Amino acid sequence: METRRVALITGAAAGIGAGIALRFAEAGYAVAAFDIDGAGAARMAEQLRGLAPSVAIGGDVSREDDAQAAAEKAVSEFGSLDVLVNNAGIEVNGSVSDLTAEAWDRQIAVNLRGVFLMSKYAIAKMRGRGGAIVNISSVHAFVSYASCAAYDTTKAGLLGLTRAMALDHGVEGIRVNAICPGYIDTPLMDRWLDSAPDREETLRQVLSYHPLGRMGTPRDIADATLFLASDAAAFISGASLVVDGAMSVAGH
Repeated sequence: METRRVALITGAAAGIGAGIALRFAEAGYAVAAFDIDGAGAARMAEQLRGLAPSVAIGGDVSREDDAQAAAEKAVSEFGSLDVLVNNAGIEVNGSVSDLTAEAWDRQIAVNLRGVFLMSKYAIAKMRGRGGAIVNISSVHAFVSYASCAAYDTTKAGLLGLTRAMALDHGVEGIRVNAICPGYIDTPLMDRWLDSAPDREETLRQVLSYHPLGRMGTPRDIADATLFLASDAAAFISGASLVVDGAMSVAGH
């Protein structure tokens, strides 16, 4: 009987993370759904149980004890850890002159420190057997937008961290890659559109940015993540895969 692979996914309660968790469960992975919203993680784990074994883990990726506990829980529940998806992230808007030091620090804590901590403790569990880490970055790593100083910084930094981990841990059979999504149709996007002075005009503009004529979906990112985690990508490491419907090459 083939051993079931195990994936630990952060920010799994909603949006892109929920889409990734669902896709991995459909592919037969046991899924550890980790989120700062513990109740949301529990709902997701319950939804996944009809497809594959799953467990909910509540915690903050920027807290070292929580990150270590998440890796320990995945292994204690399922016996191993094969894939880590660093999806959890926040966006704090503002220019350098507008942002408070506290807001800047929180952005760095979640989007960079969190990936460092989760990876540190996941690698300890993968060592000796190999594994794959997929970091969810953003097109903000390549293209800057107004009032996104901290977010742009973290997403660009995440690509540097991806390359460093791929270099350092490739000898251990651990592959590390990043995905850079563009606009994705999630509840967070809906809330952003609702806050615009003219929702329909803003949506029209967003859609016009994409040569493919639509925003991405969580499934689009989930399929790309599953590919990078799979044996089909066995010789891909240190790479950054842009999944944005050609938005960034169109100059947006």
